[in-house]
Amino acid sequence: MSDYAALRAALGNPDLDPELLDRALTHRSFAYEHGGIPTNERLEFLGDSVLGVVVTEALYRAHPDLSEGRLAKLRAAVVNARALARVARQIGLGEHIKLGRGEETTGGRQKASILSDTVEAVIGAVHLSGGGFVTSAEVVHRLFDDLLTEASALGAGLDWKTSLQELSAEQGLGVPDYVIEDSGPDHQKTFMAKVRVADKLYGNGTGRSKKEAEQAAAQTAYREIAESLGLSPTGVPATPAVAPADAKA
Repeated sequence: MSDYAALRAALGNPDLDPELLDRALTHRSFAYEHGGIPTNERLEFLGDSVLGVVVTEALYRAHPDLSEGRLAKLRAAVVNARALARVARQIGLGEHIKLGRGEETTGGRQKASILSDTVEAVIGAVHLSGGGFVTSAEVVHRLFDDLLTEASALGAGLDWKTSLQELSAEQGLGVPDYVIEDSGPDHQKTFMAKVRVADKLYGNGTGRSKKEAEQAAAQTAYREIAESLGLSPTGVPATPAVAPADAKA
């Protein structure tokens, strides 16, 4: 059994049971090919909850003035498959995952779903190795504080369409109405979007999908409307992005 020295170092060298770490790195495709040995799925289940609690507490402490809805958006920007896969790549997790032959040949080591699940499993293994929430929280902060900071800076940009709709409702401007056009061949279309708010047209957002174009148009509209009202163009007050874990509630 490997001691995974490089991976342990990337995690901050926490106390980590070797068998639990090995199981956290065992994908179900590998387990199936080796007689049904335990997979990392139960550890993933646990790690998902641990990660959610640590991130939620950090955001709660860092942003005392944000509503539950805004906090949920920030959390979703940190705890999602794409973000977790990014963390996994930063610590070189993919090279340590035990995969079956099928997943190996189809690029499983770089699949966001496998990487994100394995990150959660590793967090679960850390949590069960003796340190509990103290140690697992230290590892989560080591891996995710940069993402927490980025998400906090984005503010309304976490979901421009929803943020524009909320701003429009708050200011009595009605419901935003999107106009979409497309160009190019079916397999490579480009979409252009504009959005009408209170009889004024904003936008020229472009993207490879309707959703992407609408988000771009909503971003332009949100920022112009917010600035005209003297509001923050990001929608987030200037508060610390990540609060210390021992801060008072």
